[in-house]
Amino acid sequence: MNPLNLMLVSRRTFCSHAATLLLTPRLLASQTQPQTKAPSQPTARPDVAAIDHDRILAQANRYLTQPPVPLTTLPAPRSPGTPHDFYSEAEDYFPDPANPTAPWVEHTDTAPNPDAYTAHRDALLNLSLYVPALAAAYILTSDTRYAQHAAAHLRAWFIDPATSMTPSILYGQTIPPANNGRPEGVVEAVHLAEVVQSLPFLINSEALTPEELTTLTKWFTDYFDWLNTSRLAGLARDTKSHLGTSWLLQATAIAHLTEPKDDRPLTTLRHQYKSSTLRAQILADGTFPHELTTPNPYRNTLFNLDMLAAICLLLSTRFESVWDYELQDGPGMHTVIARLYPYFLSRGTWPYRADATYFTSLPIRPPSLLFAARAYDRPEYATLWKTLPPDPPNLELQRTFPIRQPLLWVTRPKPWLTPGIPTPPKN
Repeated sequence: MNPLNLMLVSRRTFCSHAATLLLTPRLLASQTQPQTKAPSQPTARPDVAAIDHDRILAQANRYLTQPPVPLTTLPAPRSPGTPHDFYSEAEDYFPDPANPTAPWVEHTDTAPNPDAYTAHRDALLNLSLYVPALAAAYILTSDTRYAQHAAAHLRAWFIDPATSMTPSILYGQTIPPANNGRPEGVVEAVHLAEVVQSLPFLINSEALTPEELTTLTKWFTDYFDWLNTSRLAGLARDTKSHLGTSWLLQATAIAHLTEPKDDRPLTTLRHQYKSSTLRAQILADGTFPHELTTPNPYRNTLFNLDMLAAICLLLSTRFESVWDYELQDGPGMHTVIARLYPYFLSRGTWPYRADATYFTSLPIRPPSLLFAARAYDRPEYATLWKTLPPDPPNLELQRTFPIRQPLLWVTRPKPWLTPGIPTPPKN
């Protein structure tokens, strides 16, 4: 069966269930289990809320002053799309001086092209910094200022028809003067995963109206459809590297919203992870061979691991731990984490080529270590996680660090039904 067909889910069912879930007010479940060990004892389940409390509030308070910057405020002169369409250009391509109208030419041995258009990419990255931090601050404080400002960003990007983004990445990583993007563009939208992870925690704040929540749900439903039906997105999905992983994380984060009502999308994605992702990306020794051949093998290895760890977290259930799944003739995530842990502990032990850029700035505090510590009951993973720098020092490294607020991932919102909440309209 065509793998694209496996991913197709009834649009009406998906949107209806997702909207119902988002329109349901929630109480927040406890972030961690009650501590049974003495405070001085290492634990595999550290108190993320306490550890990140000051960091989260410092970031959120800065972001309270940042206004929404939707795509429509950032003109892209070379874009073949509308002002609502995401557009970016490949930074390793340059115009041909001998033929200005010819397709841009690749140069991998020089600095990035300063004239390549990246404003939309950077704006989407900033959105993914603001909304999760504001949502995390709301979890910690219940201060509606944070939720309301997060809602203002969501409204501008996904709800207001005058400014909302088209739910696709059709023109990402374009090589001018081409009229369409490339599969590589899909990775630029991986930061939407943590935006999606923020949404259930903002429902309790009532910062968005039921009608706005329905529109917001429809946007992500439409984007999920694009991920599963677009030929360009399909090429990204089938890439045997962090590009394919970025597709899977985005699709899994969106599908996770519907889990209490309809687990069919997640079931399909779980099958893909087991049958395709592990086999295509991981060698028996626990390494990612396709990342080791890139200009930044260490950075891309950590990037891929963080995304796979988040995928395992979202795909696991009370009845099945994806963390423990292993191929009969190959490894699973347990092998990968065990192989890479020493390279987190000491970058100097990395046995492969050093990265072309920012090698000495890594590792940043990896969410994969925290998630794996909880999944495998390995306190040493959590201990190391706490000691590493929590935030990338620049936007370039932020591009490969899509999970910045682990509190949103280890905290589970607890749904409860309230009379009077309207049934969301069907498509």
